Amino acid sequence: MDEGFGARDRVLVTGASGFLGSAIANVFREAGFAVRILARAESPRTNISPQDEVATGDLRHPASLAPALAGVRYLIHAAADYRLWARHPDELVATNVEGTRNLMREALRAGVERVVYTSSVATLTPGGNESHPLTPETAIGMYKRSKVLAERAVEAMVAQDHLAAVIVNPSTPIGPRDVKPTPTGRVIVEAASGRMPGFVDTGLNLAHVDDVAAGHLLALRRGRVGERYILGGENVLLSRMLADIAEIVGRRPPSLRIPRLAVWPLAIGAEALARLTGREPFVSRDALRMAAYTMFFDDTKARRELGYVSRPYREGLADAVSWFRQAGYVR
Repeated sequence: MDEGFGARDRVLVTGASGFLGSAIANVFREAGFAVRILARAESPRTNISPQDEVATGDLRHPASLAPALAGVRYLIHAAADYRLWARHPDELVATNVEGTRNLMREALRAGVERVVYTSSVATLTPGGNESHPLTPETAIGMYKRSKVLAERAVEAMVAQDHLAAVIVNPSTPIGPRDVKPTPTGRVIVEAASGRMPGFVDTGLNLAHVDDVAAGHLLALRRGRVGERYILGGENVLLSRMLADIAEIVGRRPPSLRIPRLAVWPLAIGAEALARLTGREPFVSRDALRMAAYTMFFDDTKARRELGYVSRPYREGLADAVSWFRQAGYVR
């Protein structure tokens, strides 16, 4: 599939008003594609390029998707409700699972030639690779469960409906344009602002968002239908990440190692406050359950089959801090 991509082929990118989706739109535009993005009417427009065509629609409303897919050759589905806590958890299922099914059904009806579906390493067993998927029963929290269910739905449509989809599983992207910000972006903001005095023992696989975005283009061109590919970077302990942030901003690194159980009452209180305010808590019980596992992954398959590459993770960290400063998140 590496050949046969004509100049100005139209691609629909979902989630392009957000963090990873906007990076994907940039990569495809720079590669010569005509980029159309799907955005809800209320979505922020900060990350949307004026060069891109905007189709207004909502994954939860199938009738709004057909116009967005008209004349589209390729689909990159990166939109997701990425919250580790939600006052109404069913909202994650509505967007991540049912919304994905709606979009894939419409893509089949529209004759889309090839799809790249953005899953997550949240659907995989920590410490493993693509060959160790989680089940909905073993996934921690509604976000992970919703992503597992969505990935299984795509796989079923590949097998039963001949959906020409390649699945990518990004690890944890970091870098510029994290407008919401993501849960990891919030950690970077808090640490850069000097508001994280300690850490729990855990770790993440961190990759520059632009490298993960480039991996989507490689997956479109070279990925095998029905296969999944981890798009990762470096396996990094949280303590090292916080120390690197401190060095970048000129602060002292946190040295207090906090047992997870000691944070449990704080998580319960934060969730109670979040139910009143509607604002996502900085720490939740599901996040602490996830922190019990070191979220390291092996992306050898993507490097071997797709030619995927990633820069040193610290470059993504520096770019994230710089962007958060310029955007006023860090003062």
